[in-house]
Amino acid sequence: TLEDIEKVYQVPYPVVVGIWGLESSFDGFSGKKPIIRALATLVMHRYRGDFYREQLLEALLMIQHDNLDPKTMVGSWAGAMGQVQFMPSSYRKFAVDFDGDGVKNIWTSVPDALASVANYLREHGWNPDVPWGVEVKAPKGYNYRHDKLEFAEWKKLGFKRANGKALPKNGLARIFAPAGARGPVFLVTENFDVIRKFNFSDSYALGVALLGETLAGQKALTAEWPRKEKQMEAAERIEMQQHLRLLGYYDRVPDGKIGPFTREAVRRFQLQNNLVADAYPSVAMLEELRKAEKPMLRVAH
Repeated sequence: TLEDIEKVYQVPYPVVVGIWGLESSFDGFSGKKPIIRALATLVMHRYRGDFYREQLLEALLMIQHDNLDPKTMVGSWAGAMGQVQFMPSSYRKFAVDFDGDGVKNIWTSVPDALASVANYLREHGWNPDVPWGVEVKAPKGYNYRHDKLEFAEWKKLGFKRANGKALPKNGLARIFAPAGARGPVFLVTENFDVIRKFNFSDSYALGVALLGETLAGQKALTAEWPRKEKQMEAAERIEMQQHLRLLGYYDRVPDGKIGPFTREAVRRFQLQNNLVADAYPSVAMLEELRKAEKPMLRVAH
């Protein structure tokens, strides 16, 4: 089934299975709450503005146009449904009937659920000619100052694939060091960002990719993760964003959630202050920001 899905949608099956695993533990748990009731409750409480009103209308259209029984439409309290946790709008746009029984069934049909994920990724721009990314070893003394480059250019800079194989021949990639320069380092492509369309989180996309590769029999990681390094508390993450905002590197409301905008702000601060620009928001980085911006914070308070 996975091979057939990959042939049709041109999305590697390890990525599809990785999403299946993270979304429902391979259908181990996908939620049992009635979707119509859950969505109506969220609409009543005006949760997230008009978003859930739109999702409720989409769910009602599922009943009208797809002949679904509301009793079978179950999922999470937030309206995500089935083995792949589609919202109603995603179901209407991307769900497919892959087993040919006439129903787009993401609840009990594994072929339909997995093919729907593959279709989602394809429609969001998956490029079958490049991987999601590769783990690499950076050359000694590399300062992390480059943005997107062709794989051939990364090779010229001295980057090597961590597993000893050759780097991909085609594709643009950017460097991604989720645990800083001392942890695993990746060159990620546009397909990494396509995975993030499913869930706007770097950690989610990396988790999907590494889980899929592990299940496909590949060694997902070569470098050790720096597990003993102290992680920032929520208040420290918010403080970091506040410093970055006051210094002009970050233009969003500080919320303590570390994503691509915070990482890019950290990277720009590092570049302008002659620091290793690995875009890693660490406790040490917070100390650098405190030193750089202390007088301004005193005035702001």
